[in-house]
Amino acid sequence: MSTGIIILIVVIAIVVILALYVVSVHNKLVELRNRVKDQWAQIDVQLKRRFDLIPNLVETVKGYAKHESETLENVIKARNTYLSATTSEDQIKANNALTGAISKLFALSESYPDLKANTNFVQMQADLKEVEDKIASARQFYNDTVLQYNNKIQMFPSNIIAGMFGFKSEAFFEAAEAERENVQVKF
Repeated sequence: MSTGIIILIVVIAIVVILALYVVSVHNKLVELRNRVKDQWAQIDVQLKRRFDLIPNLVETVKGYAKHESETLENVIKARNTYLSATTSEDQIKANNALTGAISKLFALSESYPDLKANTNFVQMQADLKEVEDKIASARQFYNDTVLQYNNKIQMFPSNIIAGMFGFKSEAFFEAAEAERENVQVKF
């Protein structure tokens, strides 16, 4: 066998190995990107359950707290803002606003003992707490998945392939600024 043929075989082998590597990394990036989308969809499912509970909760509170319309309007406004958000970043911001509005709604219930004793309200509050727990769990899993994906597209040498195929970093689901503040407990 001549030296030229051996060199040709080595070059072809290197090209095939590089091509297989590129395909492998590309497929892994696609898999991770799809996991990120799937995890966002899981959050979306739980948010939908929460949104379905909110109108009933607001109607129940309305009967007891007629003069607290601003709090009720803020909950509905935050819900509608989320529904009209088009990007995941806008959805994250709107969700944080909704979480704050719901917290104020529950704080409002403390002023109305009859409302706190209402079985419909108590059941909706329990359902909403369950949904909030599921949302928190889904957010954690989403952030873990985003971390894996972002690491893959930012680390060498897979970052070269990610750049060639246009893979972009995804945003983490972060707490709103108000949620990072210390809670003030007063007696």
